[in-house]
Amino acid sequence: MKTNDVILHTVTKVAVFIILTYGVHLFLAGHYEPGGGFVGGLVLASAFVLLLLAFDIETVRLGMPIDFKLLAAAGAFISVGTGLAAMAFGVPFLSQTEISATVPILGEIPLASVVLFEAGVAFAVIGTVVTIIISISEDV
Repeated sequence: MKTNDVILHTVTKVAVFIILTYGVHLFLAGHYEPGGGFVGGLVLASAFVLLLLAFDIETVRLGMPIDFKLLAAAGAFISVGTGLAAMAFGVPFLSQTEISATVPILGEIPLASVVLFEAGVAFAVIGTVVTIIISISEDV
């Protein structure tokens, strides 16, 4: 007997959109305000966990064919790579720099190297959390 989860699926789709939007906001605001890669990654991972709770694992994997173990490894590689890149320029490990670029419509936009580090942290957190949740759910 198949259960009718239309309300759950519909609310989940809307909630996931809102959670993903807020997670991206936390990630982008993290350089100047509270937030950043770790908190943004946890919020983004919670959206994926909500999808896994509302739908079955195979449906989520078909709709989103991401290997979360590779995502976690890539995130760790990016984070360490940004630190090593700083050392290649003769400054201490994980030193950051900021430049600004002028965009015709938006004006002057600051670009910080810490965003790459934060992206690596976010990828590592998302990959790790979702991998753990999938592993736990497969054992049950």
